[in-house]
Amino acid sequence: MSRPNPTPSPRPLGYTDFTQAVSESFVPLRVSTRDRHAFRGTLQAAECDNVHISQVDAGQHTIERTPELIARGDTPYFKLSVQLQGVALLVQDGREALLHPGDIAIYSTDAPYSLEFDRDFSTLVVMFDHHALGIAPETLQQLTAVRMAGDDPLTAVIAPFLMGLSDNLGVLRGAVGARLARTAVDLTTTLYASELGQTASSSPKAALTASIMRYIDEHLGQATLDPHTIARANHVSLRYLHALFQEQGTTVSTWVRQRRLEACRRDVTDPALAAMPVAAVAARWGFIDAAHFSRAFKAEYGCPPSAMRRNALAAA
Repeated sequence: MSRPNPTPSPRPLGYTDFTQAVSESFVPLRVSTRDRHAFRGTLQAAECDNVHISQVDAGQHTIERTPELIARGDTPYFKLSVQLQGVALLVQDGREALLHPGDIAIYSTDAPYSLEFDRDFSTLVVMFDHHALGIAPETLQQLTAVRMAGDDPLTAVIAPFLMGLSDNLGVLRGAVGARLARTAVDLTTTLYASELGQTASSSPKAALTASIMRYIDEHLGQATLDPHTIARANHVSLRYLHALFQEQGTTVSTWVRQRRLEACRRDVTDPALAAMPVAAVAARWGFIDAAHFSRAFKAEYGCPPSAMRRNALAAA
């Protein structure tokens, strides 16, 4: 079986064009460098299934996400960096992560951060919305700018898959690309859910919240899944359950609905499930009222599920 051809290297960009490219590809950012005239950088990007994957190769510079830029109100994302070559210093939420090749770290565009590269480097960036991992943003915020060492057993399994995408960004299209993008997100979830589990002793409330969210994901297909059921199954009072989710800036019912809608979105855009009626997809993930599901889906994604399916199949 032949391997996909590596993505051709793009034309190197000067400082001004590179600055514009990174802000357009990610979110608005401030870029500074010691020598603007000598600076050169390249950016290759692909987007599939609401996951944006980029490889950045450049010389010395610093990237900053400032409060002023955040105030513009862009959609909040998490960004996962996999260091490929060189060294990077990531700073966010009062923490610093010095990243070497093979290391991984996560950070949020909804809070100020900086990335400093003091020499030539290469990095892979996977960007996804705040709810893609099924881990509450406020819980995941505990692990921003925390180095996941490349020689850690779990990181050593996950990083090579992500690094392989950087050589073959061209495969991130159509049905195959969607599955690869979902795998990247699932592996990221595995990495950070495991890390949150290991920090349970220092933050038992965060560990409990993460455990409850995993329970919700495992039972989304049950139409009877509601706050009372969730509280009882996780041995907490209904009042305490609501308090946990309030601390995450959401409600239990909202979280369940968002996770169900995301599962449905994945299914209706999967060519392998094209023959499954939309109503059956909805029922598979706990929506028993097809009309209510269609309204909720359109409100969340801007179009009915049938239209999203047609667009996905046309692009496959």
